[in-house]
Amino acid sequence: MTQKELSYFEDAVGHEENIIKILEQSIGFMQDESLISFMNEEVCNHKSRKERLMNYLKEMAND
Repeated sequence: MTQKELSYFEDAVGHEENIIKILEQSIGFMQDESLISFMNEEVCNHKSRKERLMNYLKEMAND
């Protein structure tokens, strides 16, 4: 993996972390249960995406 590609993955992981943080903070201000449920699903989606990116980076490091 080139340095440019590695930088892309690092940026993508950071982006996912920021989205997760913003979503979790926003949930704290919400009252509508259906919206809270939707936002919690989105948090899970972004955590999953971040985990897939991290796993890919680990696989590349082991090669």
